[in-house]
Amino acid sequence: MPRSLSCFALVILVTIQFDGTASLAQRPPSERELRVYAGLHDAAARGDVVEIERLIREGEKPNIQDANSRTPLHVAAFLRQHAAARALLRLGANANALDSQRYDILTIAAVNDDREMLDLALEGGANARAVTSLYNDTALIAAAHRGHVDIVRALIAAKAALNHVNDLGRTALLEAVVLGNGGTKHTATVEALVKAGADVTLPDRHGTTALQHARTRGHSQIARILEQAGAH
Repeated sequence: MPRSLSCFALVILVTIQFDGTASLAQRPPSERELRVYAGLHDAAARGDVVEIERLIREGEKPNIQDANSRTPLHVAAFLRQHAAARALLRLGANANALDSQRYDILTIAAVNDDREMLDLALEGGANARAVTSLYNDTALIAAAHRGHVDIVRALIAAKAALNHVNDLGRTALLEAVVLGNGGTKHTATVEALVKAGADVTLPDRHGTTALQHARTRGHSQIARILEQAGAH
């Protein structure tokens, strides 16, 4: 896929929060930024491994940042350039670097439902328990919110923090219920989190539990999973 189309497909995400506010989320490189990129950022965006290797060999720093604090590795993650990400990690890129929105490549991969990038990040030293984003989220919360169950399972296996509470007062389990649609993906996500030992009794900042949210929304299958786990 051409670079411009890849970027268009990864437009700025706007997440509508449960309390009715809109917040700016991840910021992939814009079309303008892609046009002006040079050096490692350009090579990462194009997936040019040979150029990445040449530039680093000649002295370019693998963790150089653009105006939004994105490293070349961030760019590779946003644009799903797996070979470029692998090369950058091998040559010293920091898997835990944060951009200006406080996102690391693990959370970017979680939002993109990009299992290959997630695995690369973890193998390259990414911290599955890292707190990211302007709302002090985690990659697990981001994946649970979207019902990316394969990502959720991989992060659980990597010892992600099951009960981390973000600034909106929600855990990954609460996000899966509150921001999910009760469908197959979010039901499987809830099941995976409960099976892993997520606390089903923790309420949100308004005192409402995951089970209460599930019942209010008519998510009967999710409610049954929570009830069987001892929720109330």
